[in-house]
Amino acid sequence: MKIRKIYYLLLSLVLTVGCEDAIDINQPGRLDADRAFQTVEDLSLGLNGVYDGVDLTPEILFNAIFTDELAIGIENGGQQIGLYSLVLNPSSAITNNFWTRNYDLLNAANRLIEAGDIVEAADAAEQSLKDEILGQAYFLRAWGHFELLSYYSTDYADDSALAAILVDFVPTIDQLLLRSTNADFYELIENDLDLAESLLSDDTSDPTTINKDVIDAFRARVAAYRGPAHYAEAAGYAQELLNKYPLATRAQYQGIFQDVDNTEVIFKLERTIGDNYDNQGTGGTAGGHAGGIFSFSAATRTGGAFLEVGRSLFNALDPDDIRYDVLVAPDSDIDPDYEVNNNPTLDVLVVYKYPGSEGVTNMNDLKVFRSAEMLLILAEAWVEIGDLNGATNSVAALIKQLRDARFGTDTALPVFANKTEAYGAILDERRFEFAFEGHRWKDLKRMGLRGNRQVSRDAIDCAIVNQCSLSPDNYRFTFPIPQIEFNANPDLRTQQNPGY
Repeated sequence: MKIRKIYYLLLSLVLTVGCEDAIDINQPGRLDADRAFQTVEDLSLGLNGVYDGVDLTPEILFNAIFTDELAIGIENGGQQIGLYSLVLNPSSAITNNFWTRNYDLLNAANRLIEAGDIVEAADAAEQSLKDEILGQAYFLRAWGHFELLSYYSTDYADDSALAAILVDFVPTIDQLLLRSTNADFYELIENDLDLAESLLSDDTSDPTTINKDVIDAFRARVAAYRGPAHYAEAAGYAQELLNKYPLATRAQYQGIFQDVDNTEVIFKLERTIGDNYDNQGTGGTAGGHAGGIFSFSAATRTGGAFLEVGRSLFNALDPDDIRYDVLVAPDSDIDPDYEVNNNPTLDVLVVYKYPGSEGVTNMNDLKVFRSAEMLLILAEAWVEIGDLNGATNSVAALIKQLRDARFGTDTALPVFANKTEAYGAILDERRFEFAFEGHRWKDLKRMGLRGNRQVSRDAIDCAIVNQCSLSPDNYRFTFPIPQIEFNANPDLRTQQNPGY
C-alpha cells in the first residue's frame, strides 16, 4: 500500500456544527463519525491516515543509539549525545515521542473502527473492501498497544506487570485513565488479531499491506516476547511462515535493503517519493528517511555521517558474511590500528543499511517482519524444549541454516554446552541480522540475562561519554511514563516505572 501524502479526514475534521439543544452537543474532542465518514471510500482514505501514523524510525534510532550498534560519527555536532550517554528520564524527547505517537495511532485506528459501525456498503464488492479496511485497522490497533507494552512494561513475561493505558475506544478529553496490566494488553492484542484475521482475505501477495501472514508473524513475535511459557505457540507460527518464506540467498540478501528484492520479506512499510516521511527527519526522534538517522545526505564516506557503526559491532562482523556488506558502506575508512591511533578521521564506519531507493539517498522501505526473525524465534523455542545440538531440529541446526544463507557456503555446526550459550548465540545472530532495524534494546531486555549479554561498547567509542555498558536488569531497559502525560493526568504519577 502506498503511503500517500494526504490530508486525511479523520484527523482534520473540525466540529463546528451548531446545536439546538443539549442532547445535540458533541463531547469535547470526539469525532462526529457520521459526518467524517459517509462512504467506504472515506474509510479507505481514513485507513491511509492510520497507516501514515506507523513509523519505525524512532525505534531504529533508539535501539541503535542506546545500545552498542552505533558510535558518534565524524560529522557529529552534538546529535544524540544525550541518548548515547544513556540519559533517559520523563522529560526525554524519545519517551514523549513513543507515548504520543502510539496514542495518536490508537486514536486514529479507534475512530476508523467506530466509523465502520456507521458506514454501510452499497454492494458485495464494497463490503469486501470495508472488511479489508477494518481488518487492517484492528491489526494496527493491536500493533499500537504492543508497541506501548514493549517500551513501558518492566517485564514482558509478567502478566501482572503494568503496561500502559489501554485504549480500545475513542475517549473524551476529560477521561483520565490509568495503566492496565500486560495481561489486559495481551488479551486485547489477541482479540484484535482474531478480528483482523476474520475480516481479511487470503491474499498475501503484497508485502506492503497487512494480510493474514503478517498477522501470524505478529503473533509469533508477541508469543516470543511473552517468554518460555508461550514458545510452543510462537514456534507454530514461526515454522509455518518459515516454510512459506524461505531465507534469501547471499546473492538476494543485499537487494532486500535496496528495495529491489522482497525475498523473505513478510511485511514492510513502504517509503516513497512525496510521502509524509520523504524528508530528513528531526535530530531528536527521527521521523523521516531511515538513512537520515545516521547521515546528513547519503550513506557514503562523504555523506555527512554523524552516527557510525559501533566498533564492537563492526569487530564482531565477518567480512565474508553478506551482512557486513549490508551494514558497512563500501567506501568506509577502516583503520586496523584504531585503538593505537585513536584518530576518528582514519576510522569512519558508515552505516549502509539504508542506502536509498527510487534515486533518493537514505530513503528505504522499513522492514517489519522477515523470515529470518521467524527462524530465530523458532530457535528460541527449541532452547526451551532443550533441543540445543544436532544437525537437524535443533538450535544449532537453525543457526547454521541462517549462517549458510548469509555466507553463501557450508558453515560449521555450532555446539552449545547449555541454554545460556544457546541464547547467547541467538542474541549474537539477531545483533548481526537486525542491526539498525529497531530490535537490539528489546532483545537485550527480554533475553540478555538468559544469554549473558548486555550493552557492550568499544572502549574507544564510549570514551566520549564514559558510558560503556548497560546490564539488561538496569531500570533504563524500561521507559519512564513521560512528563507530558503527568501534566494532564496527575494520578498517573503513582504508576511511574521504577528508577524514575
